[in-house]
Amino acid sequence: MSMKEAYEKKLEAQLNEWSAQIDKLKAQADLAEADAQLQYQKQVQELRAMQDEAEQKLRELQQSSDDAWNDLKAGMDNAWDSIEAAMKAASNRFK
Repeated sequence: MSMKEAYEKKLEAQLNEWSAQIDKLKAQADLAEADAQLQYQKQVQELRAMQDEAEQKLRELQQSSDDAWNDLKAGMDNAWDSIEAAMKAASNRFK
């Protein structure tokens, strides 16, 4: 397995984990009181949008050549860090 393939697999696994976390947060939002529920649902929508963006970036990476993927990796790492921070912040707010 090439470095690019290993990196793609790592990103796919992270996307799957985030999807499960977002589903869990959505379930918590559905159980919240009405005013809190609106805030939680907004947060879930923002996280889904970030996840969609990350999936798009992953598709771009997958379509890139073996030579070009290193150039894309830095941007991917930054995007992933932003999403990770947003997921942690949302999880803390939902507790």
